[in-house]
Amino acid sequence: MKILVTGAAGFIGFHTTQKLINDGHQVIGIDNQNGYYDPALKTARLNQLQALEGFTFYPMDIADEAAVHKLEADHSDIEIIIHLAAQAGVRYSIENPQSYVQSNLVGHANMLELARHLHEKGHLKHFVYASSSSVYGANKKTPFSVEDVVRSPVSFYAATKAANELMSQSYAHLYRLPATGLRFFTVYGPYGRPDMAYFSFTKAILEGKPITVFNNGDMRRDFTWIDDIVDGVTAVMNFAPTGDAFHTIAGAPHRVFNLGNNKAEKLLDFIETIEKALGKTTQKIMADMAAGDVKETFADITAAQEIFGYNPKTPISKGIPAFVEWYKDFYQ
Repeated sequence: MKILVTGAAGFIGFHTTQKLINDGHQVIGIDNQNGYYDPALKTARLNQLQALEGFTFYPMDIADEAAVHKLEADHSDIEIIIHLAAQAGVRYSIENPQSYVQSNLVGHANMLELARHLHEKGHLKHFVYASSSSVYGANKKTPFSVEDVVRSPVSFYAATKAANELMSQSYAHLYRLPATGLRFFTVYGPYGRPDMAYFSFTKAILEGKPITVFNNGDMRRDFTWIDDIVDGVTAVMNFAPTGDAFHTIAGAPHRVFNLGNNKAEKLLDFIETIEKALGKTTQKIMADMAAGDVKETFADITAAQEIFGYNPKTPISKGIPAFVEWYKDFYQ
């Protein structure tokens, strides 16, 4: 199939694109390669993708409507869109909310329009997009279920992701566009984002620097290995919803799933696993809860298991040492 992957030079986009090409698909990748974190990491990912047969790359911003129109004209036969491009980061959304408006709201609207046009032409079969566990916000019930009401975002990033789900629901209802949102839970692995805790912890420990532990370490996260996430993304794309499908929303061909590891790990245990993998311990500076953060994430993955066989296999005891091995090789 011919598949469009937005955010192809990003963490999840890079790994997803590799898997799709290895599976024999043709991939059109787009990315604006912004400077939110070290562009060298994005360049390293992109260099690997451009060496693969079956990959075509367009440097473009999804918020650029004219560029999206040109993409539509050049590739009107796209069959699947996997929309992963977004401005990420909970804390950065407090500092620079406008960038989230452009990427996550304007950009998402542009991609929905692209999907609608391609679907109306009879080519596009499924619009798959990235949501986030952040949409659960101040939710107190665990594990987090897709049936839970998500009306209490505690960060602007979370609010934009919840808006993406509502925007997609409206397009599914109005235009019968088959759409699936994926709420990712704390994805980690090789070529990950440097602003994520596991990445910055590893860097600091290797450099002999202390790390800051928020909420005095009283936090849990559903850490999910990148390969498990990619397996979920590439599996669900073949299960486009219809209006009467299991778990669709209000009769529209739109569904939302959790993609997590289905296990909430204690933050201090997670840090200890990193220390063991590195063979070093570090000073921990205990701090209050950071603005926009939540105490716990924990995914109920029942629906994903039932519908497309999602089955995460990687515990942190295996994932963290594999990440550390990559980190040392890449940076040292």
